[in-house]
Amino acid sequence: MDEMQMVPRGFDAANAPNSEDIEKQFAVKCMEHAETYWNLITGIQPAKLKLTKHDDALASTFLEAFPEYKESEKLAVIRDDDIKSVAMKNRWRTFFKEWEKTLEDYNFGTLLRSDCRQDYSESNSIFVLRIQFLIFEILRNRTGLNDHVYKQATSSK
Repeated sequence: MDEMQMVPRGFDAANAPNSEDIEKQFAVKCMEHAETYWNLITGIQPAKLKLTKHDDALASTFLEAFPEYKESEKLAVIRDDDIKSVAMKNRWRTFFKEWEKTLEDYNFGTLLRSDCRQDYSESNSIFVLRIQFLIFEILRNRTGLNDHVYKQATSSK
């Protein structure tokens, strides 16, 4: 394989088997991201956090495209079907197109707390794209849904 060729000849990504080592490394990265974010919202008042330079635009364009998320209860608990049903996947894809050139690594995978009133756990974490994580957490922070995490952490110090 020469330097310019990144993929071996004859490699079929669509039919390639999963590598357990790569999956483990990916899981570790997701957990590191979750831990870093948890440390942020327990150390800084969530309403003061800025997750990207695009927070305002992300929030406003998302709420235009998904007005049902103006309800805080809908933001508090995100279910797999809210993201992964056939109908929702189509809505999300349309939304992503608007951001794919603006938001770096928008389609990297990460973990989101399904219920923001609970900690990260196996039963309270769902796999989402980075843009989805950012949108939900920006809105949760702005609406005060993550305040309890910060208050609990700072009251025990």
